[in-house]
Amino acid sequence: MKPPSALSLLVDALRVLPGVGPKSAQRMAYHLMQHDREGAERLGGALLGATRRLRHCERCNTFTEAEVCEMCLDEERDPSLLCVVETPADQIMLEQTLTYRGLYFVLMGRLSPLDGIGPREIHFDKLLQRATDGVVREVMLATNFTNEGEATAHYLGQTLKARGLVVTRLARGVPAGGELEYVDAGTIARAVLDRRTV
Repeated sequence: MKPPSALSLLVDALRVLPGVGPKSAQRMAYHLMQHDREGAERLGGALLGATRRLRHCERCNTFTEAEVCEMCLDEERDPSLLCVVETPADQIMLEQTLTYRGLYFVLMGRLSPLDGIGPREIHFDKLLQRATDGVVREVMLATNFTNEGEATAHYLGQTLKARGLVVTRLARGVPAGGELEYVDAGTIARAVLDRRTV
């Protein structure tokens, strides 16, 4: 028996979410229609509202409803320090550490030539304009430690250093509370290379 077309459209729509395959999407769709139609309407309304109201901050490129986000307007933050992250989720994680008081630039991705993602797709020109505004002195690269994240950090680092900026990279190493016996060799090797004096 073939499901109604409206249900098929819902399943297909749910499949755009990361990590959601056909079976998971089907389960979610049936759950919403069978047990939580009110929740489905709230979800639909929230998605529609977000797509209509959210835009990119003109300064840092994160999501905001205003022209410039609240963080960029915060006068207590250090405008000479700019942290570059891949996604708004990464920005939120850094903020939760309560250790960083500078400003951000959100790339909304990372370089991945095989997927057709080059400097233009990660808003490189906008980052360059922001980093070379005469106020920024240090750019901290906080891209992920994946192959694409490393390539992105390398490309950005070389270009920004050539413009006379101090460029730093997040350190890597053994996690807090981690026991060496259970940490992979690559992480330990990176911790040895990134060691600091005490």
